[in-house]
Amino acid sequence: MAKKNSRLTVEHLWKMKRQGGLTLSPDGSQAAASVTAYDMGENKAQSSLWLLSTFGGEPRQLTTCGEKDGEPAWSPDGRWIAFVAKRTEGGKKDDEPQLYVIAPDGGEARRVTSLATGVAGIKWFPDSKKLAAITWVWPDLKGEKKQAEKLKAHNDSKVKAHVVEHAAYRYWDHWLSDGRVPHVITIDFASGKCKDLFEGTKYELKQADTAGYYYDLSPDGKEIVFSFDPAEEKRFDHEHHLVTLDLKSGKFKTLTGKSPLNHEHPVYSPDGKWIACITNNLRKSYIAQDKLTLIERKTGKISIHSAKWDRGVNAPLKWAEDSQSVWFTAEDTARTHLFRFALDAKTPEIIGQGGTVTDFAVAGEHAVFVRNNMSTPPRIFATDLVTGAETAVEDFNGPIMAGIKLGAVEEFNIAGFDGDSTQMWAIYPPDFDPKKKWPLVHNVHGGPHSCWGDNFHFRWNNHTFAAQGYVVVCVNYHGSSSFGQDWNESINEDWGRREHADVEAGTDFMLKQGYIDKNRLAATGGSYGGFMVAWMNSRNGKPGGAGYDKSSGGDRYKAYVCHAGCFDWVAMMSDDAYYWHPKELGAFYWDDMKKIESQNPRALVKPMQTPTLVIHGLLDYRVPDSQGLAYYNSLKAKGVDARLVFFPDENHWILKPQNSRLWYGEYFAWLKRYVGAGATKK
Repeated sequence: MAKKNSRLTVEHLWKMKRQGGLTLSPDGSQAAASVTAYDMGENKAQSSLWLLSTFGGEPRQLTTCGEKDGEPAWSPDGRWIAFVAKRTEGGKKDDEPQLYVIAPDGGEARRVTSLATGVAGIKWFPDSKKLAAITWVWPDLKGEKKQAEKLKAHNDSKVKAHVVEHAAYRYWDHWLSDGRVPHVITIDFASGKCKDLFEGTKYELKQADTAGYYYDLSPDGKEIVFSFDPAEEKRFDHEHHLVTLDLKSGKFKTLTGKSPLNHEHPVYSPDGKWIACITNNLRKSYIAQDKLTLIERKTGKISIHSAKWDRGVNAPLKWAEDSQSVWFTAEDTARTHLFRFALDAKTPEIIGQGGTVTDFAVAGEHAVFVRNNMSTPPRIFATDLVTGAETAVEDFNGPIMAGIKLGAVEEFNIAGFDGDSTQMWAIYPPDFDPKKKWPLVHNVHGGPHSCWGDNFHFRWNNHTFAAQGYVVVCVNYHGSSSFGQDWNESINEDWGRREHADVEAGTDFMLKQGYIDKNRLAATGGSYGGFMVAWMNSRNGKPGGAGYDKSSGGDRYKAYVCHAGCFDWVAMMSDDAYYWHPKELGAFYWDDMKKIESQNPRALVKPMQTPTLVIHGLLDYRVPDSQGLAYYNSLKAKGVDARLVFFPDENHWILKPQNSRLWYGEYFAWLKRYVGAGATKK
């Protein structure tokens, strides 16, 4: 428990538990969740399974021995909870995650598989005698033995070179160069015997963020459905189609081959009549909203159920037991709710109000979900679907938060670019006094097609920033998600200009409130937010720039923090998503260099004069580390104050506790050096 009236710190953040991977018993009376706890001293995490009653009562820890016990899945007969973990059992340590099962009333977990290539994305067959899972295999090899031999030789090889000819060969922080692809397998519950359903075929699952919702099992257990890229060379921006596999005959059938849409994340209705999936029209827009779509299995008819709802739909989808509605989460004006969309309705209804709702499960007469908001860390709730009553079923983080004093959070709508109404959050210090003058810090979100939602956010926690004595603002600029398709597309082929105007409008609005010190302004951001602060540095020192301050001789901001920021769109061709660039920027650089340079911070380095903290990770393949190094080197060559924090063991995000502690420390020290901390008298 934190001491009374403590301010939120990075140490508090890493003492909090992170909940996810929800599953419900068939009758909906109990939930199982994977709960992750971190140890700052050991610099690592451990996940265990907990049982939670939807009717009240104390949570009960179910597993304790695993390294990362996750993906719990309750068997249809209610007797078992399957999960994925790396453990040591019988003297044998798992090299890759394996399938385990445990009885809900406790006892020892049993390892079901010993598959060299490991398992993930598990699902039970309806008879509770088999499970399906995903494993990564070499498609030209047959049999577990050959796969195991190949994997051992690969891991033991002293040569670690990557040799590729295909287009999509890296993703976020890992290489896709060893030739393995994700297949769906079946697992016999009693014996652990596995069968590769795709062996000897052209079929594979998508290699980006591969998860259990990439495929589904029919309610009679006779068929699976999955999304598949039919192109010979796979890419993550391709259209995918739904394919079914008859498990008895082994015959594959493409369901959506004549559709002009991209189809992913299929799920069967319990009555077997429908397949729900997520579609979008990539031919119309590369950032087209994901829509809830229904496929009638008998006729093959495809209908976009959420066509008239101007919001996107998140995976996974889950059917109600009566097959009359589909559940999902979706963003709406900087919040993420849990929705239920009835088949006879034109718009969905909110069942779990955000904040931000993440994982969820539905069974019997209950729904359970994880929710957080800007001022509250994640917590699991249950909703009685008959009465509508909502109950918190655990309070893992309550004791930590009990002694912490947080500042207020306000939401504003400001006049942004061209006078457009633009949403903005403001987070205040715990001791905020409007009669004093405070420094202002922008927290600019990434994406750009994401948003600063009403969420707690452990890596960029706004209350932790505010607790240091800053008023923090988060502008959901043009291009941000959750505000409709037109707003999302408003920056296409013109990155930086509208967003910059929105951020500066946020500063103007806050200055008019009377409690912000105009001489103590800073802007910080990660990823596309890092691009934005580099853009601001390149424009705000030039007369006529949106943030040019004549009275101070240039940039109105006294400091920037650029985390994993895009600095040069030409050199960004080394990233893992380079084939998206012409869709985003309007051209490849060799076709229209003028257009690219008009959106490029590197193209206007000369006016840069503002002190900048540059942070980057070596394992970041989305924004390669050369971006941060080039930005830092350019500033140093110009004689601009700059500091580099480089993590050789981190990717696009800072994920290790001790690295995070250093990150926050460097962030605060830089702001304190150039804008100070805390209020001054007017």
